[in-house]
Amino acid sequence: MERKQAEYSNLDERYAIQGEKYQGQQYSHIYFTRLHHMRNLLHALVPSWKPHLPVTTVLGLEEGKDCMIVGTLYKHMKLKPSILDEYSKERSAIPLVKPHNFMHPDDHLILEDESGRVTLAGAIPPAAYVTGVVIALHGKETSAGNFLVEDILEAGIPPQITLPSINEDKYVVFVSGLSVGSEKFNPLQFQLLIDHITGHLGDENEQSIASNIVRVVVAGNSVHISPRFFNGQAVASKDQSRIAEPIKELDIMLTQLVASLPVDMMPGSNDPANFSLPQQPLHRCLFAGAATYNTFSSCSNPHQFELDSVRFIGTSGQNIDDLYKYSDAKDKLEFVERTLRWRHLAPTAPNSLGPEKQKVRLICIPRFCDSGVAVMELGVQHVEFLNKLRCLTMLYLSGVQVS
Repeated sequence: MERKQAEYSNLDERYAIQGEKYQGQQYSHIYFTRLHHMRNLLHALVPSWKPHLPVTTVLGLEEGKDCMIVGTLYKHMKLKPSILDEYSKERSAIPLVKPHNFMHPDDHLILEDESGRVTLAGAIPPAAYVTGVVIALHGKETSAGNFLVEDILEAGIPPQITLPSINEDKYVVFVSGLSVGSEKFNPLQFQLLIDHITGHLGDENEQSIASNIVRVVVAGNSVHISPRFFNGQAVASKDQSRIAEPIKELDIMLTQLVASLPVDMMPGSNDPANFSLPQQPLHRCLFAGAATYNTFSSCSNPHQFELDSVRFIGTSGQNIDDLYKYSDAKDKLEFVERTLRWRHLAPTAPNSLGPEKQKVRLICIPRFCDSGVAVMELGVQHVEFLNKLRCLTMLYLSGVQVS
């Protein structure tokens, strides 16, 4: 069967780092730039939200007077780690367990702009927000010097591009957390996934579905290298080959994929790439086999692209994992939704990480080494857009593939 094609456009230019060098400055310029751009967006929304309210600065607040202020949130967290705490723990005789979430009942929010900062109270739950989010607040200053919040305005989803008319079924497969080289990695599981995508698995119906897959996106954390090699000491010559083994194994398997269809390769927190976001593309020399095919694309994290005028944007999960550490939600999908409402993919960076009728599909991809699950996006003719991008999961266990 002939594989379907889709027009592809890579939109990662905004995440490219070219020639920037750290000059020893603090990160204040990043927050000021963010506040400048986001404040313009929020000011444009005010007339349709509460046009009767005056917009002022923190320094211009008057006690008891209703107004609106725009600024950047700072979350004061009692359990948030600091470099001084890390140093004292290292010198402590009693090892301390690191918590996975730094929330505490005494946490509170502060709003700051160029003129000053003010502690927030009232209708703004600290558990739902993190440092770095730019919002507009309606309220008044109290006699205690706090700002009593009555209502909140977030930037929301930006204007959406015109949606295309999808006339045939086309799939995009997303897989994350392969962790090649870890104890959890199951080569058989990954080989089943490859065989299914390339059309070498299943009956005629399964092969027909596989022929509609137009692209595979590998969303980070593809290899696992033992932490013992990163202890600050020089790596022995006998261990250098062991470090490269997971990458070589991944390359062999990726070569099978790129020989059949296009593959986008994103870096993750465990991959050999820079730590802070945006992570730059993995060097092509790491993939001696796959890189020889023009269907192989090494991409940044975040990664943004278009297929047949349908726009995709995603990360390898560090931004959502960081939101989990510093805020609370019912599940990780709610964290993803918040990044859309705040109009910022990674609001906690660089502090701790390195509209109506909008139609957006949000997807959380499970770690493949833990779940054996990959995710397919499906386009279907003559249905609403949210159904045009239906999600299908593929489970690979014990040599049996269930879709």
